[in-house]
Amino acid sequence: MALVRLGRSLFSKRVVYSPNRKEHGYVVLLPEIGEDAVEKNPLYHNDGLPKFNEITIENCRAAISKQSLDYEVGIQEIEEKIKNNQIQDVFEDIIEPLEKLGNPMETTWGVSKTLYLGNNTLMPTSSYMAIHERARRARAAKFTSKSIHGAITEDLANRKNRSTEQTRVMRKFAIEGKLNGLELSERDADVFNYNSSKLTKQKTEFKTKNEVALKQHSQLIRDPGIVRDFPENLLKATAIDPSQYMNGPWKFTIQPPVYMPLLEHCPDREVRWLLWKSYVNRGSNTGEKELSTSLHVEEIRLSRTNIAKTLGYKNFVDMSMETKMAGNREEVNRVLDLLLQRAKPSQDEELNNLLMFANEKGLRANRLELWDVPYWRRKQKIILFDYDDNKLKNFFPLNTVLNGLFQLCEKLFNIVIKMRTGVTTWHKDVKFYDVFEPHSSAPVAGFYIDPYARSEDKLRLQNSDWMIGMQSKSQVTDSKPYAALIFNFELPRGDLQSHLTFNEVRTLFQKFGHCLQHLLSRTYYSEVAGLSNVEWDAVEVSGHMLAHWLFNQSVIESITCHSGSGDKLPKPIFENLCKAQQHLAAYDLCNELYLSVLDLELHSTNTYWLDVVKHLWPQYKTLEFHSKIDAHPCNFTQILSEEWAAAYYSHVWSRMIAADVYSAFYEAGEDERQIREVGKRFRDTFLALGGSQHSSQIFREFRGRDPSHKALLKSLGLKKAKQES
Repeated sequence: MALVRLGRSLFSKRVVYSPNRKEHGYVVLLPEIGEDAVEKNPLYHNDGLPKFNEITIENCRAAISKQSLDYEVGIQEIEEKIKNNQIQDVFEDIIEPLEKLGNPMETTWGVSKTLYLGNNTLMPTSSYMAIHERARRARAAKFTSKSIHGAITEDLANRKNRSTEQTRVMRKFAIEGKLNGLELSERDADVFNYNSSKLTKQKTEFKTKNEVALKQHSQLIRDPGIVRDFPENLLKATAIDPSQYMNGPWKFTIQPPVYMPLLEHCPDREVRWLLWKSYVNRGSNTGEKELSTSLHVEEIRLSRTNIAKTLGYKNFVDMSMETKMAGNREEVNRVLDLLLQRAKPSQDEELNNLLMFANEKGLRANRLELWDVPYWRRKQKIILFDYDDNKLKNFFPLNTVLNGLFQLCEKLFNIVIKMRTGVTTWHKDVKFYDVFEPHSSAPVAGFYIDPYARSEDKLRLQNSDWMIGMQSKSQVTDSKPYAALIFNFELPRGDLQSHLTFNEVRTLFQKFGHCLQHLLSRTYYSEVAGLSNVEWDAVEVSGHMLAHWLFNQSVIESITCHSGSGDKLPKPIFENLCKAQQHLAAYDLCNELYLSVLDLELHSTNTYWLDVVKHLWPQYKTLEFHSKIDAHPCNFTQILSEEWAAAYYSHVWSRMIAADVYSAFYEAGEDERQIREVGKRFRDTFLALGGSQHSSQIFREFRGRDPSHKALLKSLGLKKAKQES
């Protein structure tokens, strides 16, 4: 008998490798079942919404234990039917029963995650991780069952009369099984399992060492002159005693929440250099030997290469492209090269101008260094565009921003968003909204918004803003989609409501665009609803597209109201705001292009990581690479211990697709009828179809052609290179 195997949706999120055995069946360890009877558990509700004011950890643990066990037993029963040739139809006898079994488990999982991120006192980390692991282990079974994989792939091969959506569901199961090693011989499966186990171990050690290294550096600052330009929140974050943040002393660290703000505001070049040095030197062979990750980088790369080759791919990048919109490395290279042709010359010009500015303001240096750019960039932006985050913040009260955002979405996508009162939530600040469509008097979806930072009960991680799919759309189970949006915006102060920085406004728009793809799905099966099964390099498209509307004058007017005068954002300030967003855009783009290609090279060659960096750096970067200090691949956690391996380019790719999508709205001009037509087309493709069609096909249905990089370059304000026609 084999242990329950781990897995996860490869299309919807990430590739997960897991042990694979030849034997059939599972050993299921009976979980501890809580005392609450099903009918008394507030997770089981009649009105469609959880009773958050009654939910306890015990409720969630009891529910997930029973539901996970039911799910695993249900899979065993399906496997038995397959063994006895009792399957008449793959969907009626396998996939639809799996949906019915999985729906309550996924909902409990979503509710638990919402509590974990929204009210950590109600759902502590240890409790949530136990729930998360139990549910994840159970859900994996459908993608690591050889008999289920065999039945579905056989049905696919027979090319029965299936709808496009059904074919996508089956292909999802097929590729999940293939990438989990279900099609391997016994000998190859042993090799696969060995490398999978080795990869897991190396990733864990890499991550642990990086977490320790982040805590190593600290500088005690007593000179008030160094912090004179610091905003209040940065002073509080660095002060030894936050209640005396104006008096100091202050402790500078390289923790993600403060590292970049410190580089942006610290006037002392030597202090900035020490911060930068500690940050980029993490994991290097020249630092603390017990924290070196160089060997882990090479072992992770080797394990991934071996896994890919065992599965029949040329390299890990080739394998990764199975689940990407781009489809192949050549297409990714083509697009990245086109972007670089425009960005590199512009980067050189931007940095020359920044150096001249810095020297005028007192730098007195022959060249800029990497630790100089954030500080002088902020200074230059203030001078060029009169850009002041605090002044701009006065124009963006949260309630006004939300109302304008909802009005925009109602106009574009022909929906109505209404707040529902009397809904129980995990905190008094949380509001619930129903989403209506013209074809139905009842809501088709709903979402919670938890807007404010609460230090006493709200989890704060490096990424402090989340969209959680609490329940997915499924006609099989007649389930409506529900979601939770959790932010960490400032709390209201007395009669003054919460105000947002422009970056926070952008984040709100992006997360809500992401949320709409979950809420407005019209698929039949939850396996391809919303963001599930969407190619990884297209997952962020809807969010980025919606954020483009922030540079539309009428939208800005709808979301702004000055806290003192009540005025809308004046046109000159709006124009400067637009220009400020393009400041050093080529520098930023070249950095993203470099990291994207670095990721692809590390996962397609066996060249030592430092040699890869030395080869690529001058092609993308204008500033000097300090090879004896800078070991950034040794702390590139996104690709080495997180989910972006051979997929970091997805950040640029999704922005490119989103810019091209938004250009269709831009081309409609001020014609309201045409804007609504484009909105309907976006609603009927990107938002409705989710993962039920390949993202490249969805784009073609929306735009009538293949994607172009030109709209992204235009949005960044980048000029044509001389060699470009």
